[in-house]
Order: sequence, then C-alpha cells, then structure tokens
Amino acid sequence: MNQTALSTQQTRCMDVLHQLSRPKFQATKVRLAHLTISAANRGGGKTAACNARLSASSSLPKLASPTVITSNMIPNATNSSSGSEYVKTSARCAYQGVPGAYSEGAALKACPDAEPLPCAEFETAFQALTQWMAERAVLPIENSLGGSIHTVYDLLLRYNLHIVGEVTVKVNHCLLALPGTKKSDIRRVMSHPQALAQTDGYLRKMGPGVVKEAVDDTAGAAKEISEKGWKDAAAVASRRAGELYGMEILDEGIQDFKDNITRFIVLSRDPLVSADAARNSNEHKTSIVFSLQEGPGMLFKALSVFALRDINLTKIESRPMRTDPLIVNEGNGDGDGHKLFNYLFYIDFIGTLADEKAQNALRHLQEIAPFVRVLGSYPRDEEL
Repeated sequence: MNQTALSTQQTRCMDVLHQLSRPKFQATKVRLAHLTISAANRGGGKTAACNARLSASSSLPKLASPTVITSNMIPNATNSSSGSEYVKTSARCAYQGVPGAYSEGAALKACPDAEPLPCAEFETAFQALTQWMAERAVLPIENSLGGSIHTVYDLLLRYNLHIVGEVTVKVNHCLLALPGTKKSDIRRVMSHPQALAQTDGYLRKMGPGVVKEAVDDTAGAAKEISEKGWKDAAAVASRRAGELYGMEILDEGIQDFKDNITRFIVLSRDPLVSADAARNSNEHKTSIVFSLQEGPGMLFKALSVFALRDINLTKIESRPMRTDPLIVNEGNGDGDGHKLFNYLFYIDFIGTLADEKAQNALRHLQEIAPFVRVLGSYPRDEEL
C-alpha cells in the first residue's frame, strides 16, 4: 500500500471519531478507541497479535524463575523503584495461571517472541499490562463447552485496554500423577472447576471413592501434587504441565467431549488497525459493548443497524451492569412501575473500523444507545 492510500485510510478511520465528538453526540457517554496504525504495519502486512516491539526481548532483563505475579507485586506506575526487575519491561506476555496452564500455551501461540509472565488472577494480568510490566496480556474469553468467561468481560470495562488479536487453543485434558502411581491408588482428583466439569463422565467411572477437589488452576494442581508428593492424588491438566512438574500421564484425552476449544483475546495498551484492514475486512473482527434504554424493541433496533448493512454478527452476550444494575419500568404511567435488570450488550462482528459500513453502523447505533465503546478491531483466528 502506498503512502497516499495509507493516509486516506487513516483519515477515514479517524473521521469516525471526529464525527462522534460533534456537539450532537456530546450528551452521550460514548468512548470510542482512538485508531492508530502501528509503525510495524505501515508496510502493508497483515496485523499480528504481537508487533515488532516484542522482538526486542533479547535486550530486556529475564526473570530468574517463572514467579507467579500477584496484585501486591504490581508496582505503582509512578513509583519505578517498586517491583524492581518487573518495572517497564515490555517484551512479556501476561497470562493467568502457572507455567503449564492452557493460558500459557495461548500466550506462547499469540506472542511467540515474548516471555510469558504468569499471574495469579485475571485482574493481575490486566494490572501487569496497565503498569507496563508486560507488552501484551492473553486472557480466555469463552470456551466451547463452558461458555463465556464473565470475569474477563467485566474487567474489559474496568480497564482501558484494547483487544488487538485472538487465538484459539484446543483443550486436551490428561490425568496426571506422580511416577509409579496407579489409577487404583488415586483417592482424589484436583483441577480447575471447569476442567473437572469437562471430565465429569470420565471421573465418575473411576469409582465412588474418588473425590473431586477444585483448585484455582489446572497446572497449579499438578504443581502442588508434585511439590507435596501426594501419592493418592491426581491432576487434570495439560501434557505440558505433566512434563514441567515431572508427572506421569496415566490417561490422555479424558474430556467428555473431544471438540473442546477455548478462545483467548490478546490485549494491549494501544489499539491496533492493520494497514490492509480496509481491503481484507472479512479477515478482521471488531468487538464493542453498549447499553440500551428500557423500551419495546430497543434490542431489535440496535441489532438492525448491522443487519441493514449486511454485517455478520459472530457473538452477542448480555451482562447486568455492575454499577447501575436496576432500572425502573414505569409501566403505563399509573405508578405501578417495577424494577428490571439494566444490561450491557457485548457484540463481535466481522469487519474493521476502516470499513465504511462499520463506521456507519456505529454512528447509527450511537443514535439509539446511551453508551457505546469499541473494545478492539483485530485479525480473526481462522485455525479452528
């Protein structure tokens, strides 16, 4: 793409923001991400989940050991003396869990040139990225069996971060135990609650004497069994977790449904739009969140702004507002109004903000919705 075409595309993208800031729209609570074209993509290449800045990892300090970061280890952005080696070292990718977790696999897939940074909780990963301890964060957003990860959806609203990519990981659960342990020796199976649910049929066949024990992380269960030498315990975790913690694989592929896929989103402090997004809009996806006023047909009107322009929606998710969860339905005006949940609606659609159809749809949506926010526009993962 030549410089003239690139400049034209950038102008079209930014024009959306200029129009949404006109006085006509200032009364609404609209937060649209400012669109930028990264220097790494000005040559016209396809957007990657991690840009060229991660290639500088060789010049940055490495962690002495894969310490799991907790919230109290997150340095304050204005206090560079706290946090020591973790402060403002960009070539890391934060994820929730310990080494060997499926989230680590997603981080390695999304950002192969970055050093994985394990975090104790989802919010810790958000904090690590916000405070410049990492250049990217990779978090699970939905699973083909378990559904949406609601905690991550809530955190997307609380933090001013942007989705710049997505990756999918096939979940292949293994039954792990200490070397020499037989299945008949096992009296308890430890794992994340979702992993235990996904292997419930298999675990039931192990007999009524086997107790399921929920912990925070699949790989964390394997790590704990290995460190404490529990001969009567097994973990449901990945093959990589077994290799990392010296566990023996007693059985593999024990999930009740073989098509078990988790979709992860890649987060950055800055939004990202590739230089060729306008030409290949079908290869991109945009995620937004909005609210609606109470009234008949309001959701239909909101969704119609996409249908009228032949924009394909790939996901819709509703979540009650945490700050203002209830609204009063006035009914027929006779004073008999009742309270209803006040919802936020999360939508993914095929296309990019460089596409004129998407720009017009968002302008139209803003006339209906009191709150609209673009969470990110990014390349689709088509490896399923």
